[in-house]
Amino acid sequence: MLKLDLNQFTEKFTLPDQAVDVNEIPWVPTFEGSDAVFFKPVRFDLNTGNWVHISKFKANKGNTRHRHTGGPVFAYTLQGRWRYLERDWVAKAGTVVFEPPGDIHTLVVDGEEDMITMFSLSGVLQYFDEHGNVTLNDDMFYRLKRYHDYCEQNNIPIKNLMY
Repeated sequence: MLKLDLNQFTEKFTLPDQAVDVNEIPWVPTFEGSDAVFFKPVRFDLNTGNWVHISKFKANKGNTRHRHTGGPVFAYTLQGRWRYLERDWVAKAGTVVFEPPGDIHTLVVDGEEDMITMFSLSGVLQYFDEHGNVTLNDDMFYRLKRYHDYCEQNNIPIKNLMY
């Protein structure tokens, strides 16, 4: 019987690595009819529920109050300045933000520059109206469908970003 060393054994069961050129992925409107909030999907992990995307918010825009339900969120700001109305900090290029599960906040972009930030998260973003009612459950399947629909409507090749 052939005995595998740890490296050979690991290679037998791991997923292949992948380099994603985000320049080949279009900016997809996050919400139907939106011209202020866009995303580029980077990864959809169908086993863990983790998904990674790059968000772009136009200058002086934002989104409604929302809650992250599936675990912590990590964000790395690439461009612009943004914050949560409920917090004292401001994220700018080079800032890493950690959000605990269940955190509720309202994102706003400060200044005249668009904000671009990479987010890694799990679970659902629940968006609220002014009365605290959930108006949208935004998760990896919502984003995956938005991406596929946008690419199909605009004759753009769809990258396989699922694992």
